[in-house]
Amino acid sequence: MGYNLAKLVSEITEDNRHDFIWDEPISDFDNGYNRGYITGVLANSPKTADVKVKRIHSDAVIPTKAHDGDAGFDLFAVEDVIIEPNGTALVKTGIAVELPEGYEMQIRPRSGITLKTKLRVQFGTVDSTYRGEIGVIVDNITDKPSANLRSLANIKRIRTVENEFIDCDEAVRQGAYIIRKGEKIAQAIIQRLPSVQFTEVSELGESDRGDKGYGSTGVSE
Repeated sequence: MGYNLAKLVSEITEDNRHDFIWDEPISDFDNGYNRGYITGVLANSPKTADVKVKRIHSDAVIPTKAHDGDAGFDLFAVEDVIIEPNGTALVKTGIAVELPEGYEMQIRPRSGITLKTKLRVQFGTVDSTYRGEIGVIVDNITDKPSANLRSLANIKRIRTVENEFIDCDEAVRQGAYIIRKGEKIAQAIIQRLPSVQFTEVSELGESDRGDKGYGSTGVSE
């Protein structure tokens, strides 16, 4: 049975690409050379995931990349949010998404905010079945002012995510931060999910590490 290798490769699409990954020979076409060629095509072919985005708020900003090669898409705050010392806030983005089946969106911190401020973005997962607004959970790990500093705590200047002070209308506690509308607050990674199943067994296979954990490997050589 004959095959046109070039024609077959040209017919590989995102929808059917997994039909070309096989464990058993499917024909006389499936020899080592052709298998390796197809595997290379699959590994290097573009994999574009179509993520549908809906603006829930008219001022919402669609996720964007700063550079073409970046892994993450920037997520933007759709409103001003003040986070008090030792406080936590849900920062709204004003958007909802529809991910392709078999994909997830991972919410991750932006390194600049983590380095410059006491704000910590919590890791999160958006499942492909979720259709609600995307929110980013942010902690302010600044300690609350001690009792003897209460008189100095209420001020009308507040830090931004750029670690700069700006004037504010109301008094806030020392150590509070403001996330302003339109600012980049987190990044989103679109990730394909592997097909996984759990199989119950009576014994697990052996390994060099075994059941050693919780710091058993140490912190230095």
